[in-house]
Amino acid sequence: MATASEFKPTIIGFLCNWCCYGGADLAGVSRFQYPPYLRVIRLMCSGRVDLQFIFRAFAKKADAVFVGGCHLNDCHYNPEGNYDAMGNVLMAKRILEKVGVNPERLRLEWVSAGEGTRFAEVMNDFSAKVKGLGPLGSSEGLSVAEISSRLQIADELVPYIKLVERERLRVPVRTEEGYKQFFGSERFDELFNELILDKFVMSRIMGFVRRQPVAATDIPARLDLEPSEVARHLHHLTERGLVKFDPGQRLVAAV
Repeated sequence: MATASEFKPTIIGFLCNWCCYGGADLAGVSRFQYPPYLRVIRLMCSGRVDLQFIFRAFAKKADAVFVGGCHLNDCHYNPEGNYDAMGNVLMAKRILEKVGVNPERLRLEWVSAGEGTRFAEVMNDFSAKVKGLGPLGSSEGLSVAEISSRLQIADELVPYIKLVERERLRVPVRTEEGYKQFFGSERFDELFNELILDKFVMSRIMGFVRRQPVAATDIPARLDLEPSEVARHLHHLTERGLVKFDPGQRLVAAV
């Protein structure tokens, strides 16, 4: 019988070509030891790591995702590419938390081509953390199928999220501290809940209602949502003509 100590996580790593991939290569050439759990995808810039890449990696049962890029203000491909990476990872962490995935399963680090030792240290630390969390879903208390279903909804919302980021969620100061302050602010929480979380929850409700007619009172327990939250969203959905009640007073999709 397998034991917890035998768990070997799958970690998908998106590494920038100019720095972090070089650091990983140097670690290998120098025979610096770290667990062989990383599955590398080489990109020209860490800023190319789209939200969809992250969501789809987890939906395909990755236990963790690692993003590695050049140090801030030292991007070799795009002067501000790694700031885009930081914004995407911070946004992805917030969405993963709402999906039900532990955001600690996603990690961003800056590693130069000459930092083979640092790359090995980062991967040793991250691998140990992921092993402690266990397989995807185990520490979250959710099945992989349920996580994948929720991530599918998040994936479909990415074009909308990008539009919202461009129009309403711009980081005012492109510095590391500026990003941390913005994503940790009450203002961001308000906008995230209003513009992204509400859209995500309504999409979950719509997806559930499309599969089968359902009593409104059954939705909170089936989707692990608060009754007041469901009632608020159902009010908006019925007002917009997206859901309606059938003759048996069950909710069905109107479109």
